[in-house]
Amino acid sequence: MFIIIRALVTFVSLTALGFQNRTINFVTEFVLLGFHGQKEMQRFFFSLLLVLYLLTLLGNGAIVCAVKWDRRLHTPMYILLGNFAFLEIWYVSSTVPNMLVNIISDTKTISFSGCFLQFYFFFSLGTTECFFLSVMAYDRYLAICRPLHYPSIMTGKFCVTLICVCWVSGFLCYPVPIVLISQLPFCGPNIIDHFVCDPGPLFALSCVPAPFTELICYTFNSVIIFGPFLSILGSYTLVLRAVFRVPSGAGRIKAFSTCGSHLMVVFLFYGTLMVMYVSPVSGNPAGRQKIMTLVYSAVTPLLNPLIYSLRNKDMKDALKKVLRLTISQN
Repeated sequence: MFIIIRALVTFVSLTALGFQNRTINFVTEFVLLGFHGQKEMQRFFFSLLLVLYLLTLLGNGAIVCAVKWDRRLHTPMYILLGNFAFLEIWYVSSTVPNMLVNIISDTKTISFSGCFLQFYFFFSLGTTECFFLSVMAYDRYLAICRPLHYPSIMTGKFCVTLICVCWVSGFLCYPVPIVLISQLPFCGPNIIDHFVCDPGPLFALSCVPAPFTELICYTFNSVIIFGPFLSILGSYTLVLRAVFRVPSGAGRIKAFSTCGSHLMVVFLFYGTLMVMYVSPVSGNPAGRQKIMTLVYSAVTPLLNPLIYSLRNKDMKDALKKVLRLTISQN
């Protein structure tokens, strides 16, 4: 898998660099304006982002360690959760460190190829997250709607296969849109009123209108967002039907608590994605784009471990065990 990823990254980088040398393309770097404000406000944003980033690494890293070290959590549900937390670490790391450097930098520049590499990793990891959320919903559907067949269907081998499919598919989706956008003529200006390389601002910087490329990208984004989302809705529609048939109130409460944390993460993540990438760019001012991007790129990965751990007794016990082990070793 890593060989495929490396080959794709090399391909995207060489394509961007190759087109950069054409006479029609005069832009060799972009300027990411990031957050506006005086130096005091910039320091505040830097401190806030740094704290969010460190807490995100700590929270998701704790979940990864808990799933790895506690044998009671070696089940498909928690293995998927551990991989999801591992994904969140890389997802937040694809943008936030560059945001921090951008805030303290005087030039705030990013190279042409670096911009599209960030674009690739950020959107590939986000796509992988969409697939993971869909697979986690399918796992809950099997556990609640087909409990007798669950052990024979969701085997360890099948679970690993689903995880590999999520990772590989996520990284295979975005080379085509990135190549299409990178081949647009960027003659200047080169100022992006954002803190990440996002398709909306990049389309705005193109020297000539590219309605066909925009249509392809928006259609592509809609399919990636709505495909897994509809799959999640379908899984939970069947789950709700099964839950309401449970005669005991305690059984219904247990089923709702099992699925509630996952649904909270789904609606938080997908809500901001739909506002950003399904509606046209003209309907998203720069300020709202920054807020929405900050929510799903930095805030959501921080909240995920809190949501999952606070609503799950087994996870809380495992995290306490990891914390005690860490303290005793120190």
